Amino acid sequence: MTELATQAQTLLALHTDPALLKVVNVWDAISARVVSEVEGVTALATASHSIAAAYGYEDGENIPVELMIEAVGGIVAATDLPVTADLEAGYGNPRETTLRAIGVGVVGCNLEDQLKPLDEAVSAVEAVLDAAQQEGIDFVLNARTDAFLKAGDKPHDEVLADAIERGRAYLAAGAPVVFVPGKVSEDDIKAFVDAWGPQKLTLIGAPGSVPLARMEELGVARVSYGPFSQSVALMALQDLTTDIVAGGGLPSDFRVLN
Repeated sequence: MTELATQAQTLLALHTDPALLKVVNVWDAISARVVSEVEGVTALATASHSIAAAYGYEDGENIPVELMIEAVGGIVAATDLPVTADLEAGYGNPRETTLRAIGVGVVGCNLEDQLKPLDEAVSAVEAVLDAAQQEGIDFVLNARTDAFLKAGDKPHDEVLADAIERGRAYLAAGAPVVFVPGKVSEDDIKAFVDAWGPQKLTLIGAPGSVPLARMEELGVARVSYGPFSQSVALMALQDLTTDIVAGGGLPSDFRVLN
């Protein structure tokens, strides 16, 4: 078995374990190394929004796919942990983009459905999994539905039903987990787990989210933090700048990390 196949199996096992997988998203080599060095961290996830921002691009597949893959490759090279990449909606070619990502050492990915027609979204899921099968790895596709993010004024019960239907279709197509970003309540989580089974749902951590311990009790597979981790780092930088402009200096708990 290749090292890549072993890492893919490790990442899959982390998702199927009843313990909640907690993943802090990174955007470059130094953030990957700093997060990897924290005791208890078992896997890394990239954040497409954060990588795009680091290069001066708006989120939403505005960054050239070659540059995104190059950045992801730098993250993989900076850690020994398995890495899952945010590949947005596949940059126009989910299969080819997945092959490129696997080529730089990625063993899982997020894929957005952007609320495209369900048959089209399922075809994209199948394309990613076909690429992974070609490479001989148990690729951890975190099939994302934007039902909650793009709900607008749609009644909540309809949004929930749509998300459940889409998730069922992605799981049936072979995706091991389904990602539902957005404001998700405890009752929503229960509905997803009832519909899909435990360790099939992944969520994003945000202010006001269901507590992590409760997510674990309810059977959530994974929680990640998208661009929020980069915002926390940028907050620290901006706060430092404010202190220095006011005549202060480095914080009392300063430590060298790079």
